[in-house]
Amino acid sequence: MKKRLAIFGGTFSPPHIGHVRAAEAFVEAVKPEKLLILPSAIPPHKAPVLGAGPDDRLAMCRLAFSHIPVAEVSDMEIRRTGKSYTVLTLSELASPEWELTMLVGTDMFLTLDTWYRAEEIFKLTEIAVIRRESDRENEAPILEKSEEYRRRYGARIRFIPAPATVLSSSEVRERLRAGANGGNALLPAVEDYVKQWHLYQE
Repeated sequence: MKKRLAIFGGTFSPPHIGHVRAAEAFVEAVKPEKLLILPSAIPPHKAPVLGAGPDDRLAMCRLAFSHIPVAEVSDMEIRRTGKSYTVLTLSELASPEWELTMLVGTDMFLTLDTWYRAEEIFKLTEIAVIRRESDRENEAPILEKSEEYRRRYGARIRFIPAPATVLSSSEVRERLRAGANGGNALLPAVEDYVKQWHLYQE
């Protein structure tokens, strides 16, 4: 029987409590042998805007997800040259040993069919969907897209039961840029790292 590899990618600049809760709910629902945290590559011209380099984001992810026993932070997307397309990552991870499940937020889920080589993405991985907003206005579009993906691509889709955490990394960065602390948005170890290296400052 194949082992389950859960995949959670993102910019993680910085990884906040919403990311952590999503990862915990993902692991609880999927029960994988491994959860792979994949900070994405960022073009060099965007690094000053984000206020944290690849090494910082890797380090913060290791701090943020260290309490999850099956979590492992990977630099495979950061190391890859050229554009870091999801389908390339999934193709690299695919093997007879692993069954892949990739976590996406509702905003990403609604646009998955526009991603590069979308049909291959649906073949390579099960899609796990977690809500990023507390309102219900997206309920109908989400269900419609789910049925469309199943019909068009034979998609395997599951919904992760978890309370929505209405929080974005851009909001956290703005707070830090303004000189405020992260409040309850960052785990203490991550906030200490941000302060130590003066990240997200003008």
